[in-house]
Amino acid sequence: MSDISRDELDAIYAFAVELGKQAGQMLKDAAQLRMGGGGNTKAQDEHVQKMNSVDLVTETDENVEAFIKTQITKRYPSHKFVGEESYSKGASRDYLIDESPTWCVDPLDGTVNYIHLFPMFCVSIAFIHKSKPLIGVIYAPFINQFFSSCAGRGAFLNETQQLPLIRNPIAPMPEKAPAGCVFSCEWGKDRRDIPDGNMHRKIESFVNMAAELGGRSGRGGMVHGVRSLGSATLDLAYVAMGSFDIWWEGGCWEWDVAAGIAILLEAGGLMTTANPPPDEATCPIPDVKLGSRLYLAIRPAGPSLTETGRQSQERTERNTDSAFDSIASSGVKYSL
Repeated sequence: MSDISRDELDAIYAFAVELGKQAGQMLKDAAQLRMGGGGNTKAQDEHVQKMNSVDLVTETDENVEAFIKTQITKRYPSHKFVGEESYSKGASRDYLIDESPTWCVDPLDGTVNYIHLFPMFCVSIAFIHKSKPLIGVIYAPFINQFFSSCAGRGAFLNETQQLPLIRNPIAPMPEKAPAGCVFSCEWGKDRRDIPDGNMHRKIESFVNMAAELGGRSGRGGMVHGVRSLGSATLDLAYVAMGSFDIWWEGGCWEWDVAAGIAILLEAGGLMTTANPPPDEATCPIPDVKLGSRLYLAIRPAGPSLTETGRQSQERTERNTDSAFDSIASSGVKYSL
């Protein structure tokens, strides 16, 4: 951030916030057409009838990304742009984030949710510099939740409520975490029913997290609950909010996590790779690196009588790792 001034970063943040609002409204408007409401014109009705829901969602996805890219290019022509749709269409295979000022965008995270009009979908916009997410904007328009953050300025819900939501005080992680935690995860797209495949490995780990303490050969986590929103981006926003204690996922692309990482870190959460250090007892927990493909997030945590908030987060990370040892060491490439 050395060559981006405070004023410049604040201006980029203000621009990202307005861009996120406009893009989210585009998602909402397109969904309204599919719902048959809002005073559709005859032309609009015929358009909906000609295309199935998947075609319409694909069109919306592409239109929203094109809008975001156009606005960014006009305002910041020297900045790089990495978007899910442009990458998937083969426009660019150079998707890795480098040191350049870069915008990383998912125009519609939670596509399956959007197809079914389940409200957990969002637009995700991140600004990254020197490989670090500095600004994050996540807007879920159907539930009117707008998450945003700027490095050094804090993280917020709907621009006024500072994250995490519970701040009086911010609770430390539970003494026996992951026991007593709400654990968030996603099933992913790879559903091949093979014993050593992604789905079976994930299910094994989910059961480990849910099982009683001491069960599953000592891997039982006894979490309070397991949640799956269908959107990795919103999972991270909810960890920053403090509603989820732990989130784990494998196979994420940069656009799946960049904005969520920015918001979580600014809220005081821990974001790291899900590959544990060689010596978990003594090695410090490494900082997250975009492109690691395996991620573990811990909510913001306050101090207890015996630990700092960071210490309780790192303890939770180490205790959680045991449920995922087989996954972290497998080298399997995950798909969301």
